[in-house]
Amino acid sequence: MTDHSLVFPAAEYAGRVARLQAEMARRGLDALLLTTPADIFYVSGFLTRFWESPARPWFVIVPAAGDPVAVIPSIGAELMGRTWIKTIRTWDAPNPEDDGVSLLVDTLCGLLPDRARIGVPMGMETHLRMPVADYTRVAAGIAPRSFVDGTAAVQRVREVKSEAEIEAIRTACAIAGRAFARMPEVAGAGRPLDQVFRGFQALLLQEGADWVSYVAGAAGPGGYADVISPASPDPLQPGDVLMLDTGAVRNGYFCDFDRNFSVGPVSDAIRHTHAALWHATEDTLAALRPGMLARDAHRLLSEALVKRDTRPGGGRLGHGLGITLTEWPSFTPLDTTPLREGMVLTLEPGALVDTGRMLVHEENIVLRAGGPELLSPRAPLDMPELA
Repeated sequence: MTDHSLVFPAAEYAGRVARLQAEMARRGLDALLLTTPADIFYVSGFLTRFWESPARPWFVIVPAAGDPVAVIPSIGAELMGRTWIKTIRTWDAPNPEDDGVSLLVDTLCGLLPDRARIGVPMGMETHLRMPVADYTRVAAGIAPRSFVDGTAAVQRVREVKSEAEIEAIRTACAIAGRAFARMPEVAGAGRPLDQVFRGFQALLLQEGADWVSYVAGAAGPGGYADVISPASPDPLQPGDVLMLDTGAVRNGYFCDFDRNFSVGPVSDAIRHTHAALWHATEDTLAALRPGMLARDAHRLLSEALVKRDTRPGGGRLGHGLGITLTEWPSFTPLDTTPLREGMVLTLEPGALVDTGRMLVHEENIVLRAGGPELLSPRAPLDMPELA
């Protein structure tokens, strides 16, 4: 094994591949074909913003035994060569006539037996980052080998984090925590909301984020109507509640938590709802354990809010977190994914303040044997006030 690598030591990635191969064996898979930025980064450490360009497909094959093989555009050869991956096959891309198709077919046929079952993530929260027409050509070219659904093999392994991953997410959370603590520098009455968003992103970068893939939020009197709209140029007004939610990235790993601020004094209704969200999170932190199901986290949060005379908001109340902003599972009444030690998760209860107005409160945790450990710095019980 090569000693050099990107982000983590090579042994970290070798351990991930070994866990994938064990899961593949349980599911009767001879290989995995990975095509997305997150999955390729997970097994290789190949970290780049070049994924923003959709012009080229990228492939990494994880065989049932042995090291992964990269089949990638030649522009990525030098960077992939700095990872622990030893076998790197390239073509000059983009090539409208054959954009890696024949090279991928040749590689799969050379690695795998005739009746091989090759797992490709096909389920929820997956996508195929290559042209569907080319995928069909590859499937025909490797026959009688076949592509089958490999979603579970990847998700069951990725959803439990190593200690190195947990520390990376903790670092991203600390960066965001420091930026949130500096909010009075960029937010207050009269500041346009879009300027507040830009100022907050600047704070995140100043505090050590490599990039800021996600900033969302809202502001409005007595709460906000949604949490995903772009920022408007409207100035903050006394009585507004400002919420900012960030997915800042450090070394390829995300944080994902929000904070609420009152512009001027906090109203009684907002104080009550914010306290209910805070205490519901405390109750869930005390009760959540490995062996529960994802839907149990939704139930714990919802029941704690109802107990405090607060109506839960709709939708999911948390999710997995890691090398993508949101990962499997989802805290909904329908998700029966078992919660396991080492999962990094968000607790994200939302509550209605009034018709069309809500508050959302989010923290990041890792689930330990004895219960959750906070990774994000805990929000204060009393909502901070901005001048």
